Amino acid sequence: MSTTSAAVLSPVPAAAARDAHAVQPLRRHAVGASAARRFVTVDGVRLAYDDAGSGPAVVCLHAIGHGASDFARLAERLRERHRVIALDWPGQGWSDPDREPPSSRRYAALLEGVLAALDPGPVVLVGNSIGGGVAIRHAAAHPRDVRGLVLANCSGLDAFDAVTRVACGLMARFFRAGVRGARWFRPAFAAYYRSVLPSAPAAEQRARIVASADEIAPVLAEAWAGFASPDADLRALAPTIACPVLFTWAVGDRFIQLRRNLPAIRTFPRARVVELRAGHAPQLETPDAFEREVAAYLAALPSIVAEV
Repeated sequence: MSTTSAAVLSPVPAAAARDAHAVQPLRRHAVGASAARRFVTVDGVRLAYDDAGSGPAVVCLHAIGHGASDFARLAERLRERHRVIALDWPGQGWSDPDREPPSSRRYAALLEGVLAALDPGPVVLVGNSIGGGVAIRHAAAHPRDVRGLVLANCSGLDAFDAVTRVACGLMARFFRAGVRGARWFRPAFAAYYRSVLPSAPAAEQRARIVASADEIAPVLAEAWAGFASPDADLRALAPTIACPVLFTWAVGDRFIQLRRNLPAIRTFPRARVVELRAGHAPQLETPDAFEREVAAYLAALPSIVAEV
């Protein structure tokens, strides 16, 4: 059975959904979808999502260890003209754990099921980190259903050389220490996240993520173990992406560096790169600049699409 055919939509808003699916409060919940969250079950995994506004759909896909609330401010800005959907990936935010390890391939399959259930029509995908990798996969597989991509420090386009393999291996080892409960992990994770999200506007979300370190360590360990695998390499898909692509790149990122990703970025037929002074998630760190770029991109899409 495909993930699409296995999608089960729960149209019940948050309060009733909580009654139907009683859960013990977790610290990662604070990073995820809002009090108005809804749920959809895809391939046996119950996923939380926010769904606000009306108009052409914008679907927001967060980085590993983050949640739908990364895009709460963007949704508020866009909701008068757009339907904005933001997911929690499995084991993050309010979504239930998955039986499969996190990867852009697995998440793309889950996204396919979510979109089949919600039926938003052609979408613009906004993806950060692994969310960007998922967006690339979905656009390549469903070109008629994707109007455009906004990619912020997306995974899958790096050089995939020895540097990548070593760095990913070390990060996976770091997070496995959190899984086994190493006493030094929590302060080390806090220091690590000060480098990931260094800008002041991201301070509140950074604090929430740091508070959930023990809960999200297993997902992070599995994700980083897979980031250097051949299956994570999306560079061959780049030339096939026909829709307009806006790269909003946080140039302070120490792991997903613009210079190492530029060769692949240049193979997208219709791409533009905007550099933003941020560490990894420009929607959190430089929200004003990020939102201006996204709003301008969305406003230009009708005329751009008409030319295709």
